[in-house]
Amino acid sequence: MDVAELKELISEGENFKIEFKRQFSSVEKIAKELIAFANTKGGMILFGVDDDGTIYGVESEKSEIDLIYEASREYCEPPIEPIVQVIELNRKDVVVAIVEESRKKPHRLQDYKSALSHDAKVYIRINDKSVIASREVVKILEGESPDSEPLSIIIGENERRLFKHLEEYERITVKEYAKLVNIGERRASRILVSLVRAGVIRIHTEERFEYFTSAF
Repeated sequence: MDVAELKELISEGENFKIEFKRQFSSVEKIAKELIAFANTKGGMILFGVDDDGTIYGVESEKSEIDLIYEASREYCEPPIEPIVQVIELNRKDVVVAIVEESRKKPHRLQDYKSALSHDAKVYIRINDKSVIASREVVKILEGESPDSEPLSIIIGENERRLFKHLEEYERITVKEYAKLVNIGERRASRILVSLVRAGVIRIHTEERFEYFTSAF
């Protein structure tokens, strides 16, 4: 990345793939941002840039880089390997951490207070924020792993009622689907996740709301 490209990114502001950090916060918070980008479509963290695009630069680029790598290797499970660059802009150093979409999803935030568990927090990127992924999204991310088991689905009465509902109302939540076919929410969640993995329906995640629609 050169200076012109960096200026253009800053002018666009924070978005789905860009996060500004005026200064390095805690290692855990940086790990959260790295995880969210790796679990979604990748992105960049610009250190030394305020939320409004003002360039402050970093005090010590070496210290920032060391902390980024500590966050990515010690606080992310599995570890993430960002590409880190230092670019001088307006006589100030901006540190850029580039994260590619991962092939080892889902990445979780390593918890040093206890052993890593399957319930450790998974983050994804939504608009310009990094948020905790729902149980359904985590399952979908697990299904995207090259090591995941082959997918097999059966279209039965419960699935047909779902398709009919989506034709009429366009969207449905896990709770609504469970009520529609009179099953528990966990079973409803499993069915919906399987259908997302099969490409039959799509999941839509907003900050505090999640729903499913037809893929056709």
